[in-house]
Amino acid sequence: MVVLLAPWAAWSQPATSPVVVLDERTNLIEGGQVTGWQWIDGLGTAALEQVLPGKASWQPLDPEAIHTLGARSALWMRIRVSRPRDSTKGWLLEFPLPLLDQVTLHQQDSYGRWIAQTGGDTVAVDQWPEPGRYPFFRLQVPPGESRDLYVRIRHLTAVSVPVSFVSESAHDRRLQTQYLGLGVVFGGLILLIAACLAQSRVYRDVTYAWYAAYAGVITLAVGAYTGVAGHLVWPGSGVWADTSQGVLALLAAGAAMLFVRDLSGIAARLRLLDRAVLWAGFAGLVLAAVYMVVERSTGVMLIGGYLLLACFTSFLIAYLAWRRGDVVGLWVLLAYTPLGVAVTLVLARIFGLAAAGWVTQYAVVAAMALQVPLLLVALNLRSRERHGTLIRELALSTQDALTGLLAPHLFNDRLRQVTSRYRRDREDAAVVFIDLVNYNRIKEFHGQPVAEQSLLRSVIKLRRLVRDVDTAARVGESRFALILEGVSARASVTDRVARLIAAGLMPLKGLTPEVTLQFHAAAVILSERLMEPQALTEALDELLASMSQRTRRPIRFIEPEITRPLPLDAGDSVAATEEDSSLPKHTRPPVAS
Repeated sequence: MVVLLAPWAAWSQPATSPVVVLDERTNLIEGGQVTGWQWIDGLGTAALEQVLPGKASWQPLDPEAIHTLGARSALWMRIRVSRPRDSTKGWLLEFPLPLLDQVTLHQQDSYGRWIAQTGGDTVAVDQWPEPGRYPFFRLQVPPGESRDLYVRIRHLTAVSVPVSFVSESAHDRRLQTQYLGLGVVFGGLILLIAACLAQSRVYRDVTYAWYAAYAGVITLAVGAYTGVAGHLVWPGSGVWADTSQGVLALLAAGAAMLFVRDLSGIAARLRLLDRAVLWAGFAGLVLAAVYMVVERSTGVMLIGGYLLLACFTSFLIAYLAWRRGDVVGLWVLLAYTPLGVAVTLVLARIFGLAAAGWVTQYAVVAAMALQVPLLLVALNLRSRERHGTLIRELALSTQDALTGLLAPHLFNDRLRQVTSRYRRDREDAAVVFIDLVNYNRIKEFHGQPVAEQSLLRSVIKLRRLVRDVDTAARVGESRFALILEGVSARASVTDRVARLIAAGLMPLKGLTPEVTLQFHAAAVILSERLMEPQALTEALDELLASMSQRTRRPIRFIEPEITRPLPLDAGDSVAATEEDSSLPKHTRPPVAS
């Protein structure tokens, strides 16, 4: 019996537990260098007195082992550390896992009393002994002595707990380096959000505002995942610090699907997929609310399934867009590829398929650093396409689609401006209406294509006669209108229109059939006859309608208004009237002899 029980006694009594030596020659002890013992409390009710040597079934410590503790169990670690007599460095025990629910360190003070310190994302960071992104504790081990450290860990999902001993100076350098890298990422994200909001306001493009909202949710989600938000944004709430990671992950996944849907423009081509993605994206809001009230194991399954759905949907939409030749789809595919890999690694760690490490922790941050500029390129390309479409649409509303001349409503606006300017500043101008009088005959005998070609030939000839400051518009099917700035004489108008008429009578070489263009023109000089814009337009219409098709006067003007000189004042008028009335009606001047 003694022989049989001896190995079990040695196993359960870790009196010869390996010692971690905190000497001056090293600054970091982690991974396999950390030796000790571990024990899983299945009921989760054991206190420190129950896990002291001889009261627990200890096993060798494996820092990379994946433990499935659930809501009840707790993981205990026993690590014996010693410091040389000449040691001057201060040391810390780190658990570099921001998502760790709760970790409690039991160590003895200088009087031999056991002191408990607790950290983890279920505890408000303000209540940690050392606030930070992840839990760490300062060790109270005097030089030249050895002490036992007891660690109790609670975590709902499968987890491997990284443990490391680091000197105070090395710890400070690591924190500065980590926050420098995270600061670059978060600074880029915040700058991107500000730039997108500014562009949305300047260009009146709601797409940039949606991307700013999406980037904001992503920023908060990464902040919660890396522990930055718990440390700096909401350090006073342990409940929200623990819940925010899942809530923001669900919101970010839903926002990603909605953003990719809008960016790829699948609504016009794949209506069923578009509706499905729309509902799936808004479902993230509902699932985020559900996650806050359901059991955490169920919530973890919810997060995993929804994140996988979001990744698959984003990849599918981007691939379909790229397959039809849309370059935006290629950029979206490149942006979400590293993020999909990172999310897969995170899910593998959450479900206990991979150990916690630097790669699984910071892969999401690295993926976001790559995703942000790639998505911004895709957004700029899509915005440029949409702005180009809007510009073309605006051009169609302001210009005639066939000839490229101004539309009638813009010509009327220019006409009102010209008449108002003449009343105010007496700036001369002439208004000319020109009809292609044989347009209907051309269309009847040669067809619509030749008739439209005749209109284009007319525009080419018109443009040779007008200056950059003049206005040319198409105000009817075969009628053009000109506003000639600074023209105050009929001769200038007659010269230009005469050259147009002569050019129209000369058929184009090689044109089949040979079609000549016949023009009639009606004009008004504002210095001769100033009228309201509507009355002026009607007068020119009537003047053109009064011309016969074979008239020998194809250029006509509205006659000047007949006016009489007015007397200087009312007294002079009365005096002149009385003087005129007093003269004899049949008076003749005397004849010179």
